[in-house]
Amino acid sequence: MTDQGLPEPIPSPIDTEYELGQDNVTGSLGPIGFDVHNPVFAISGLAVVAFVFYTLALPTQAAALFDALFAGVTTRFDWFFLTAANIFVVFCLVLIVSPWGKIRLGGPDATPDFGYVGWFAMLFAAGMGIGLMFYGVSEPLGHFTASFGGVTTGEDGLRTDWAPLGGAEGDAEASMRLGMAATIFHWGLHPWAIYAVVGLALALFSYNKGLPLTIRSAFYPLLGDRVWGWPGHVIDILAVFATLFGLATSLGFGATQANAGLNAVFGLPIGPVSEVLLISGITAIALVSVLRGLEAGVKRLSEINMGLAIILLLFVLLTGPTLALLAGFFDSLGAYFVYLPALSNPVGRTDTNFVQGWTAFYWAWWISWSPFVGMFIARVSRGRTVREFLISVLLIPSLVCVLWMSVFGGAALQQVVADAYTAAQEADLPLQLFKMLDVLPLAGLTSIIGIVLVVVFFVTSSDSGSLVIDTITSGGKVDAPAAQRVFWACFEGAVAIVLLLGGGLAALQSMVISTGLPFTLVLLALCYTIVQGLRSEMDAPAKLA
Repeated sequence: MTDQGLPEPIPSPIDTEYELGQDNVTGSLGPIGFDVHNPVFAISGLAVVAFVFYTLALPTQAAALFDALFAGVTTRFDWFFLTAANIFVVFCLVLIVSPWGKIRLGGPDATPDFGYVGWFAMLFAAGMGIGLMFYGVSEPLGHFTASFGGVTTGEDGLRTDWAPLGGAEGDAEASMRLGMAATIFHWGLHPWAIYAVVGLALALFSYNKGLPLTIRSAFYPLLGDRVWGWPGHVIDILAVFATLFGLATSLGFGATQANAGLNAVFGLPIGPVSEVLLISGITAIALVSVLRGLEAGVKRLSEINMGLAIILLLFVLLTGPTLALLAGFFDSLGAYFVYLPALSNPVGRTDTNFVQGWTAFYWAWWISWSPFVGMFIARVSRGRTVREFLISVLLIPSLVCVLWMSVFGGAALQQVVADAYTAAQEADLPLQLFKMLDVLPLAGLTSIIGIVLVVVFFVTSSDSGSLVIDTITSGGKVDAPAAQRVFWACFEGAVAIVLLLGGGLAALQSMVISTGLPFTLVLLALCYTIVQGLRSEMDAPAKLA
C-alpha cells in the first residue's frame, strides 16, 4: 500500500498490491477538481437520482411501494434486527474485558488526535443529536401513554395497542418505569454497539493495517484482494445508500421539529414549504462548515452543541422537579436493566406494534447511520486503545442518553402524572418538546435554544455525513477535493427535500428500513473480521500499548 493520507507509520500493514486511488477518475470541471472512485461514485449517485426521480414522477405508486417496504421488512425481519443488535452488544462487551482491549489503534506509539472534550462532543453530536431532540420528550410520553392504556386486541385476537411488553394498564408508576425503560432500550447500549462495531473495524484496518478508510477494507480477511473488485464495490455502494437515506431521515425529523418550534415561538407557518426552506438554509450553513474542515468545522460546531445541550439539560433539571428527576435517572436506569432481557427478546413477542413499529425501525435506522457514524468515529479515534475506544463509544454515550431521556422525558411525565398538565402529551410529535418547555420559566428563551440545538445538530450531521460519503466514493481518500464534500452536502439536502415532498417521513422511514436490512449482514460479517484483525495484532507483543 502507498500513502493514503493516514498517519504513519502503519504498525502491521497488510501486504497487498492495491494502490490507493488506482481505480479513481481524476480531472477538473473548470476550476473545480474531482477525484472519485470508479464505479462506486457513479453507481451510487445515479441510483439515488433515479430513485428520487421515480418518487417525484409517480408519487402514488411510490407511496404504495414505501408502505409495502416498511410493512414487509418490519413484519418479516423484526426478529433478525433484534438478534443482530443483541450480538453487537455482547460482542463489544466481550472485547472490553478481553486481552485484545490493550491493542492501540495506530500502534503502540500512536497518540490521540483530539482531547476527551472535543472527542466526546463529536461522538455525541454525530451519533444521536437530532434524534435526542426529537424523541427526548415524545418517546417517553408515547410509551407511557400506551402502557397506561394497557393491552387491546382486534377481532382476530391480535394486539392493536402500541404498549411495550404487556403494558401496565391503569398503573401510572409502573407505566412510567416501563416507558422509560423502553425509551432507554432504544437509545442505550444497542445503538452505540452498532456504531462501535463499524468504527472499530474501520479504525483497525486503516490505522493498524494500512488499508483505505472505507468499509470494504474491513472485509480483507474474508475476501482478500477481491475486496478491491466488485464484491468491495457492492459493499461500499450499500454503505453510501445506507448513509444517505439514514441522514435524509434524520434531516427530515430535524426540519419538522425546527419548523414546529419556529411556529410556536415566531408563528412561522408549518408545512412542506417551510420545511424545504429550512433544509435549504441549514444545508447552506453546513457548506461553510464543510469548507472549514474537520478541526475548524465539525469539531467547533460539536463543542458549541455540547455546551448548549448541557445548558438546556441543566435548566430543565433545575427549574423542573429536580429531586424527582434525579431520582428518576437511577430509577429509569434500574428499570432498563430489569426489562432489558424481555425488551431484547427476538422471539415469541405479542407486542408486535412496539417491536415492529419502534424497535425494528430504530435498529434499521441506527444500522443505516452506522457507516456514517462509524467512519466518523474512526476518523477521530486514532491513538485510543480498543478498550478505551469501546468504553467511550459504548458505555459513556449510553449513560448520557439515559440522563437526557430521564430529564426531558421525566419532566414531561411528571407534568402529566403530578401536575395533570397534558399539553405536551396531546401535541403533535415535533411540538412536544416545546410544549414541555412552555410551563417552565423563560419558555421563549429555552425554546429558541432548543431550535438552535436542532439546527446545529442538523448542520453537524450534514457536514460529517458529507465528509464520510465523500471518503467512501473517493475510494478511501481522506484528502479529496473539497468540492466533492460540497456536492454531497447539497445532495443529502436535496434527497431529504424530495422524499419529504414525495412521501413525507413515511418515505424516509421506509428507505431507512430497506437499506438497513442488507447492511445488517455487513455488520455481522464485520464482527468476524474484527476478531481476525485483532488476533493478528496479538501475534506480536510489540503491538500492545
